[in-house]
Amino acid sequence: MGASSTNDLLIRVERLTIGYRNKRGEIVQVLRGVDWDVYRGETIGLVGESGCGKSTLALALMAFLRPGSQVLAGGVRYRGRDLFSMPSGELVNLRGGQIALIPQNAGQSLTPTMRIGSQLEEAVRLHSGSASKSPAVRVIELLQQVRLPHPVELVNRYPHELSGGQQQRVAIAMALAGKPDILILDEPTTGLDVMTQAHILKLLRDLVRETHLTMIYVSHDLDAVARISHRVAVMYAGEIVEDGRATAVLAQPKHPYTRGLLAAVPRVQDEGFPLAMPGTPPVGGFPRGCAFAARCRFADGTCIEINPILTPVTSSDPSHIVRCHHLETVTSWMAQQHMRSCSSVRCSANEIILQMDGVAVTYHKPGLFRRVLPLGHSGPPPTVSDISLTVRRGESVALVGESGSGKTTIIRAIAGMMATGAGTITFEGRALPCRVDDRSLDLRRRIQLIFQNPDASLNPRHTVETILAQPLRLYFGMQHGRIRNRSVELLQRVRLSERYLTRFPNQLSGGEKQRIAIARAFAADPDLILGDEVTSALDVSVQAVILDLLCELQREQQATYILISHDLAVVRAVSDRIAVLYQGRLCEVGPVASIYGPPSHPYTEMLLSAVLGAEPRNMVAAKTGGGIETLLPAKGCPFQRRCPRRLDASRSPMPGTAPAQVCDAEAPPWQAAVDGHAIRCHIPLEELSQAQDKSFVLWSLP
Repeated sequence: MGASSTNDLLIRVERLTIGYRNKRGEIVQVLRGVDWDVYRGETIGLVGESGCGKSTLALALMAFLRPGSQVLAGGVRYRGRDLFSMPSGELVNLRGGQIALIPQNAGQSLTPTMRIGSQLEEAVRLHSGSASKSPAVRVIELLQQVRLPHPVELVNRYPHELSGGQQQRVAIAMALAGKPDILILDEPTTGLDVMTQAHILKLLRDLVRETHLTMIYVSHDLDAVARISHRVAVMYAGEIVEDGRATAVLAQPKHPYTRGLLAAVPRVQDEGFPLAMPGTPPVGGFPRGCAFAARCRFADGTCIEINPILTPVTSSDPSHIVRCHHLETVTSWMAQQHMRSCSSVRCSANEIILQMDGVAVTYHKPGLFRRVLPLGHSGPPPTVSDISLTVRRGESVALVGESGSGKTTIIRAIAGMMATGAGTITFEGRALPCRVDDRSLDLRRRIQLIFQNPDASLNPRHTVETILAQPLRLYFGMQHGRIRNRSVELLQRVRLSERYLTRFPNQLSGGEKQRIAIARAFAADPDLILGDEVTSALDVSVQAVILDLLCELQREQQATYILISHDLAVVRAVSDRIAVLYQGRLCEVGPVASIYGPPSHPYTEMLLSAVLGAEPRNMVAAKTGGGIETLLPAKGCPFQRRCPRRLDASRSPMPGTAPAQVCDAEAPPWQAAVDGHAIRCHIPLEELSQAQDKSFVLWSLP
């Protein structure tokens, strides 16, 4: 598939079956009988729900197995050689040399105590052999290749001094050190803001065009896969169930599972959110027949008894293959038939549960000498400043903006993990103590925080049962029998079975770990949930379940949410109001419908232009250059240097722009639109409305 000549064949996967032995001594299969070919120059998106085997298959292309796993049958051949029988010395040279991996969390793949330049030089020496260029010269070339600015300065920085997008680019540069044939990317844009994600995807497309790389892109983000892939392979229960050109698989899917995945994708142009597929993937063993039969509306006796084989959809397009007994009876089951709005069941109470007035937070800690003798120097401006926001009971408020815009800082301050430097935060009319240690046990229970990275919040030495038992025992004094029953109920609500109670975090996929973190927060029966990218690690079907669960809790318990998300489609689906942040300053606040329609702040327009489905307006993003700025302007509008509607002094005024000297010198005023919608900008609202065109398409396939 993907190429007509076997001379272009790089990898052939033949009847590959991988499994592990469970505590009962039984062999549990993760992959079963996978046949798959990868050709030179292809960019292949590998998609499916968490636990479907896509990461296992991708890592097997490097002959890498997770601890405890083993090859039960079949193998993988690279350029005709069996990888799993290759001598260890050759295999070490191949990994990172001919076949390179970019892991899901770039920050965890970089050594925190080594400078960026030293880490890249190490990769160059390891994988470049006897290259004529010095490693230092090659490092600068790699940083330039991944479009990082000021590479000479960047080599002296440590990973924590880089943004998430910059860390991801460094990880890509490290993978390119050995000039590989194949680049495997495991969720490379998960957790990145829309602007950074758009830049990373453009970078990857440019690299494929410039270097003729073959790329395997593992992701649950179907929007990103659609944007970058020429071919898409869909996995379910350890098998490939559909494979073909991206235009065919994503625009005209033939397998019921593929259609279900697409139906679960929220869309930025639609209000409400889609329903998830019924049921869950099989865990701990596969059925005899079609693994998807239990969740499929078209299943019959044949499906239950006989596992279908991959079959070409038509003789005219043999590259599009599907594993289904009922190709001709699977009809138009499209995503728009499964959309529904959550807003109709949301609580409409006006009771204020949280109030922020003029809140400022700073990370700057002056030294002892400056604390004793301040000398009139106030230090750098606060990371977050002048945040005033009201949240009502039963409401869902989203904080959006690029990485570094202050979103996480705000919810950490609400959670008591960071002290405020100015302003007040009140909860149900009473001032919140700044430190969580100073809050009562009941107050801690009522405000729960779900972290973005579950690896940082789940104890690796505790089983899932122990993790869920902690809040139940701490807040409610439950004993063992009640704890187990409640834990099973919590797992079921996030689409996990009772079998997960005995597992440790390292035995779970990224999406499964995130669901455990969500279940633990819900275990406290909180009034206010602070969610930091709670769905970023989830596949689309589970994401739809979690969004539905958030809606259900909002209806039943008047739960209140302050959510951070880089996915503006998710934000539109689940939010009542949105607060847009730039450099720790609010630039727009309003109801969700107002934010997604003109007028809006130029920065909000830029964020929406970077949404993968918004191809007609990418010209706005192109004008704004790279990622978020590290330093605020000394005065004036924080967004002035990146604003596409700000004029240089040498240019004449144009409609929809403010005089440059006003943007440079004066802080913009708040302008009230309608229904609580306010924009902080010098440009009059009527001019903002005339200048913007918020039209969207679903996908733009390469």
